Amino acid sequence: MSAAMGPATLLVIAKEPVPGRVKTRLTPPYTSQEAAALAEAALTDTLHTVLRAPARRRVLVLDGTPGPWLPPGFEVAAQVSGGLDERIVGAFELCDDGPALLVGMDTPHMSVDLLSRVGQDGLDAWFGPASDGGFWALGLAAPARARSLVRGVPMSTDRTGAIQRLRLAQAGLTVRDLPSLRDVDTAADAAAVAGLCPPSSRFATTMASLAQAVR
Repeated sequence: MSAAMGPATLLVIAKEPVPGRVKTRLTPPYTSQEAAALAEAALTDTLHTVLRAPARRRVLVLDGTPGPWLPPGFEVAAQVSGGLDERIVGAFELCDDGPALLVGMDTPHMSVDLLSRVGQDGLDAWFGPASDGGFWALGLAAPARARSLVRGVPMSTDRTGAIQRLRLAQAGLTVRDLPSLRDVDTAADAAAVAGLCPPSSRFATTMASLAQAVR
């Protein structure tokens, strides 16, 4: 078991919210422009939550180019090439010693409290499963171990989270399981997640504006 190490480096792995390149499973019923607007809202809410959490560093690991949705306070790094497992490994390799937590852009309802738990309890890893069988968060006290822990995990399947969690256990790590959250993948997901966000959040207000537009 690791000693408590203080605030983590917080990594957000994301894709630039360009119509036709993000949230394609939202179309239909949404247009590609509306899907991109929802993706931008989810990403912006995520970034602002990360800004409010204690952190050693905050890094956006981006596929694309930063836009006006990026608030000050983040380093920006390009994603490496390859599958999602390689891109996750590449994100962790941006970190120096000390705990690091990686999250995606699909859970705008995640809280500062959840992010703040990483690195404060002396554990080796933190794992946040997603309800679709993936995971929304992965934290490592020793980011350099990501290559052996993540590389080769099949991504975007309903077993991804279970396989990744098993990898952590098989490596003998002490793991804190974070609450399961719902990713925004489908229109049903978007509606459910909007109901879990504060009404003033960008994601909830964007969903409300789209609903108003079709009345």
